[in-house]
Amino acid sequence: MLRTFTCIMCPQGCEITAEGANPPYSLTGNKCKKGAAYVEQELTAPMRNIATSILVDGGELPLASVRLSAPIPKDRIFDVMAEIRRIRRTAPVHEGDVVIPDVLGLGSDVIVTKTVERE
Repeated sequence: MLRTFTCIMCPQGCEITAEGANPPYSLTGNKCKKGAAYVEQELTAPMRNIATSILVDGGELPLASVRLSAPIPKDRIFDVMAEIRRIRRTAPVHEGDVVIPDVLGLGSDVIVTKTVERE
């Protein structure tokens, strides 16, 4: 199997080609070890981070931005988003507040990234 990836680990954006059906894969095109590690992870256990928002009642803004503290398995994104959509907080909410600790037992917290004060 031949697959091509654009590395996102640094600004170089290397085009990395992976060949093989099972590890170890043959990789070409990466200019650093970070690129190789990125493609290996994409092939074996892809991970993603989420940035979204939650509803805030009585705030100067109706939403507060949130993110995950650590990447989660790619195939769990929709499950985690469903949990985040259930969250609603009353203002004020502060940057750094954990609104869901260890979401779905995946080892990642949902954290507020923008303070929203009361109206």
